[in-house]
Amino acid sequence: MHTAQAILFKLGSVTIFVVMSALIKFGTQHVPPGQAVFFRSFFAIPIILGWLAARGDLATGWRTRDPLGHFWRGIMGTMAMGLFFAGLALLPLPEVTAIGYATPIFITVFAAMFLNERVRAFRLFAVGLGLIGVMIVMWPRLGSFSGADTGDAVLALGAVVTLGGAICAAMAQVYIRKLTKSENTAAIVFWFSVTSSILGLCTIPFGWVVPPMNAALALVAAGLLGGVGQIFLTTSYRLADAAVVAPFDYASMLFALLIGYFIFDEVPTVPMLIGAGLVIFAGILIIWRERQLGKQRTSRKAATPGNV
Repeated sequence: MHTAQAILFKLGSVTIFVVMSALIKFGTQHVPPGQAVFFRSFFAIPIILGWLAARGDLATGWRTRDPLGHFWRGIMGTMAMGLFFAGLALLPLPEVTAIGYATPIFITVFAAMFLNERVRAFRLFAVGLGLIGVMIVMWPRLGSFSGADTGDAVLALGAVVTLGGAICAAMAQVYIRKLTKSENTAAIVFWFSVTSSILGLCTIPFGWVVPPMNAALALVAAGLLGGVGQIFLTTSYRLADAAVVAPFDYASMLFALLIGYFIFDEVPTVPMLIGAGLVIFAGILIIWRERQLGKQRTSRKAATPGNV
């Protein structure tokens, strides 16, 4: 393994995705989320094609044996993207980032429901802890639904749609787990960008607008950066085990706090910081447990007669 390189690629992807989110946040002040989804997806395609060409996989990397699986992954992934983008338009960047950390929590739940993965007491404890953290982040916003202040109700809606994005993202990851059994990573990345671009176009009847030049440039840059970030992310997981690089996802909170404070004048609240800390801790527990289980499975396989 090339652990140091993998970590650098992972941190690079995390940084790029936070900057991309900031650009999307700016862009969604001027365009609806569906239009932002199109920009983010469509302008990532040239980057992905260039990556395939550089690897010598342009002729074969996009081929698929499971088009229906890509379709359903695309549906859930696009819904997740659209909901997250809607959340970015309504909530501070650090809060969207914190609620997004619930995705691994829901992956554990959905893997047990749809992939028949066993979830023991330790991971149930981590899931419960993570959900408590999410509720701590969201509670001040959810309480605003009962108030008369329209601004507070908008923030509450932002928290709900962002949580919906985390749930859809977890479902998309369940489909990806199924796809990886028959599909290569390049095909998964490519066909998601194609599917989400088409689905983004389907939102034209719901009110696309001509954005100002600065917003259009921000959205194009978000798409290009999204493609680069995806390549960095894929490379990091190819160079080292997921359990090694996955915890570095949580560095995005630091970057989100800095960008939110210095660019958008967003000051983090105490409940958001406490809740985010719990969710991060729960996520790291799940990653650690997955690593331990992976080691146990490897040990049992190595000890099986015929594998020695």
